[in-house]
Amino acid sequence: MSIWWSLHLRRDAASVPLARRLLLGTMETAGVDPDISYDLSVALSEACANAVEHGGDGGDGGDGDGEAFRVTAYLDGEKCRIEVADAGAGFSPAVRTAPIRPAHAESEHGRGLCLIQELADHVHIGNKPGRGGAVVSFDKILKWRHGAPLVAV
Repeated sequence: MSIWWSLHLRRDAASVPLARRLLLGTMETAGVDPDISYDLSVALSEACANAVEHGGDGGDGGDGDGEAFRVTAYLDGEKCRIEVADAGAGFSPAVRTAPIRPAHAESEHGRGLCLIQELADHVHIGNKPGRGGAVVSFDKILKWRHGAPLVAV
C-alpha cells in the first residue's frame, strides 16, 4: 500500500489543525495504530507551527510563496515520511549541523524540533536548494491496527 498527499497552505495558524486532521484521517482510514498516528500528528503540528512562525522571513520573490508553506505525507509500505517546507530564510548552518537539543527550561520557544525528534524515528532539517526556505522531514515506522483495511504487503 502506498498513499501520499501534498498541501499548499497559507502561513496562518488555522492551517496547522487542517494539516493535522488530514493526516489523522488518512492514518485512521489506512488502519495505522492510533498511538503512532498521534505521535506523527503532534510532530506535524510542531513542524507546521514552525513554518507559520518563521516561514516567510525570506520574502516571496513575487510568486506568493512567502505567505505559504507545503506539507507532504507519504505512507509507503511500513513507513510514513512527512515533509514541511517553507519559503523563509531557512536554517542557519549552525542549526543544520548541530545536534537538536532541548530548549532551556525558562524558554517559551525552541521545543518543536526536539519534540519532533522524540516522536519520530528519523529527523532531517535542512534548506531548500536555490532560493532557500527551511525543510523539516521526519519518518516513523508504522504499526497497524488488527484488521486494518489497507495493511501494507
